[in-house]
Amino acid sequence: MLEKDLRKLNRTELLEIMLEQQGEIDRLRKELEDVRKQLDDRAILLGEAGSIAEASLRINHIFAAAQKAADDYLAGVRASAERGILYKRN
Repeated sequence: MLEKDLRKLNRTELLEIMLEQQGEIDRLRKELEDVRKQLDDRAILLGEAGSIAEASLRINHIFAAAQKAADDYLAGVRASAERGILYKRN
């Protein structure tokens, strides 16, 4: 609305416009608050996803080290058996 159109309005009309604008401002503030909460939730999820990915990588390294240790142990047992060092238990 142009400034000269606003000047032609009486106080009641101006107050009604102001009330409508306040209602719109309140609605937009609520919408902004909701969007900020959604953004915070996503940021938390992304942070947790990063933590889960890091934990998964660490666990994979632990499993790889355990597998290597088991493979080394079995290789040693097989080598001992081939050399006749291993004895049967009764």
